[in-house]
Amino acid sequence: MDFGDSRRKPNVVGKFTVAVALTVMCIIVLKQSPGFTSTSVFSRHEIGVTHVLVTGGAGYIGSHATLRLLRDNYRVTIVCCNNRYYHNITSNTLTVLEAMAAYNVKTLIYSSTCATYGEPDTMPITEATPQNPINPYGKAKKMAEDIILDFSKRSEMAVMILRYFNVIGSDPGGRLGEAPRPELREHGRISGACFDAALGIIPGLKVRGTDYPTADGTCIRDYIDVTDLVDAHVKALDKAQPGKVGIYNVGTGHGRSVKEFVEACKSATGASIKVSFLTRRPGDYAEVYSDPSKIHDELNWTARYTDLRESLSTAWKWQKAHPNGYGSA
Repeated sequence: MDFGDSRRKPNVVGKFTVAVALTVMCIIVLKQSPGFTSTSVFSRHEIGVTHVLVTGGAGYIGSHATLRLLRDNYRVTIVCCNNRYYHNITSNTLTVLEAMAAYNVKTLIYSSTCATYGEPDTMPITEATPQNPINPYGKAKKMAEDIILDFSKRSEMAVMILRYFNVIGSDPGGRLGEAPRPELREHGRISGACFDAALGIIPGLKVRGTDYPTADGTCIRDYIDVTDLVDAHVKALDKAQPGKVGIYNVGTGHGRSVKEFVEACKSATGASIKVSFLTRRPGDYAEVYSDPSKIHDELNWTARYTDLRESLSTAWKWQKAHPNGYGSA
């Protein structure tokens, strides 16, 4: 799928931009090399036009990124495919890096995750917090980060790695939302489970773990609105510098417990959600929240959509109107 806007992003050097959403999103800025002979949409060079490729662009984060890029007058092409977990994160990252090296691509904005930190001894998490991932997702992302950093040492790449926290919300204009995934209804994201319970799709919400060393016994997380997350990627793209690596946490800096989240979801949906409290789920951390000072100071980024209930209300409006996702209502 190829999308464009009649207004074009100014670009005097005729750069192309590629945004690759592997499991999340990363952005690559590239110039065509003299030997590049592809007949793809990206080889149809237009002066003053910045092209953006979003793989995974039909997904939750990728689709919201596409909306923002179109608003900013980029030309966007979407490619989507489903791959195996580790393969998607690590092997595909390596493939992208090898292609970048082959065609002299110099800028990469990579979306990583707070899961690479594991369960730190102290909060909040800074970029200097040791990375000790304890679950497969965090381990795969840490491996991908290491691969990227190794590549950057051998070139003048501009690298920005964004480690973001728990993503919620949807497009404020109601154009997009997170499509329900039936295979994740038992063990998926808490927001999706809350909405499924509110819609009566599942009988209730299962909260795993009430004996964590937190104020109410449930896990604490830093919830970042998807609109803020996309804004962080765009700011990182604007600030990327050749030969430099930037690593940033993307979060609100405030932790909210699972019980607080459930109460906010009840308020947002107006539904009486039945909650069952079960034993802990292996691999879950007690408390995870960010220190976003560095990204604020260096990229001039601050989370704006920080009201948990409002973010959930926005997402709920879309979910209620699209109970089957992008299929028939």
